[in-house]
Amino acid sequence: MKIYAEITGWGKCLPPAIMTNDDLATFLETSDEWIETRTGIKERRVSHVGTSHLATIAALNALAAADVDPNDLDLILVGTCTADEIIPNVASAVQQRIGAKYAAAFDLNAACSSFLYGMHYATQAIRTGAHKKVLIIGAERLTRILDWTKRESAVLFGDGAGAMVLEASETECGLLASHVTCDADARDVLALEFGLSFDRFGFDGIMPFNFVGQEIFKRAVKGMNIAIEKVFAETGLSTDDIDSLIPHQANKRLIDYLAKMCNVPEDKTFINIQKYGNTSSATLPIAFCEAVEQGMVKPGDTIVSAVFGGGLTCGAGIIKWGQRITPKRDNNLQLESNGQSALDLILPLHLNTKAAWEKRQHD
Repeated sequence: MKIYAEITGWGKCLPPAIMTNDDLATFLETSDEWIETRTGIKERRVSHVGTSHLATIAALNALAAADVDPNDLDLILVGTCTADEIIPNVASAVQQRIGAKYAAAFDLNAACSSFLYGMHYATQAIRTGAHKKVLIIGAERLTRILDWTKRESAVLFGDGAGAMVLEASETECGLLASHVTCDADARDVLALEFGLSFDRFGFDGIMPFNFVGQEIFKRAVKGMNIAIEKVFAETGLSTDDIDSLIPHQANKRLIDYLAKMCNVPEDKTFINIQKYGNTSSATLPIAFCEAVEQGMVKPGDTIVSAVFGGGLTCGAGIIKWGQRITPKRDNNLQLESNGQSALDLILPLHLNTKAAWEKRQHD
C-alpha cells in the first residue's frame, strides 16, 4: 500500500501594517513606477512582532482548516532565515504556543526555498511511516534585517507567514514529485553577513546584505528550469496536465518566464507579489492559501511550483490537491495591530542605518 502526504490544512498570517511604494519614496530615491515596472510589487507588510508569533498564527489557522488537535502532531517544521534567536529554534516556540506536546520540532533554512524543501522532506517522512501528521510553516520577518538605505534590495521584501498540515493518506495526492538542489558556487550573491562569524562587539549598526540581482536571476532561471524538467520526467506528466502554476513570489518578470516555460496561461498563474513583495519562505504557503480562497485551486487539481533562494537553493514540485477546498473550521485568525504604521516601524531603522554608514565613512 502506497502512502501519500495529503494537504489537509492551510493558513496564513499577514501583518496589518502596509508599506506602499509611495511610502518608500518618502525616504528612498525611488518611485512607485520604478519599483512596479522592475518587480511587480506595489506594497508589502511590516511586522511589529517576531517570526515565531507570525508562525504561530499561521499554524493555528492551518490546524483549524484541517480540524487537527495540536497534540496529534508528531512533527513541526519551520522554514525561515529570520529566526527570533539562534537558540532555541522557532519551531519549539510554535510547539509551546499551540500546545503540541508530542511533536518533534526543528527549523530549516534554505532561504526562499525553505517551504518547498520542507514539503519535500516531510512528504518523505510520511511516506516512510516515520511521521503521520506534520505541520510545515514558512515564516519571515525580513524587514528587520534589511539595509533600508539600499533601494535595490529594500523595496523587494516583506513580512508574513503561511502553513500547511500534511497527513498520511492512501489517496494519491499531495506532493507527487519534487526535486531540490543547491548552486553553492554562487552562495555569496545573496547573503547577509550575520551569524556566529559576526563580530557582535564591533557591530556598528550595519548588517551588509549582498544582493546581486542579475546573477541571481540568471542562476534562478537555470536552476528552476532543470528542477521543473526533472519533476515532469519523474511523474510522466507534461505541461498539458497542469491546472495552475503557484510559484515563489520573487519578481513578476521571473514568474512570467516560468509561466511561459510551463506553458501555463496568465489566468492560471497565481501572482500576489503586488500585495506582499517577497516574503521568502512564506511566499509559497501564502500563495497556496490565497489560491484556494480565490477559487483558483479546485478539487483534484495538479499544480506545479518552483522556488529559489539564498545558497543558491532551488527546487520544484508537482502537487495534486485533494478533494476538499474549504476549511473544516474558520481559519481567519488575524494578527492584531499595535497602532503603528509601517513607516513608524521602518523609519527608525532607516535613520539608524544611515547614521551608521555615515559614521563608518567618516571614520
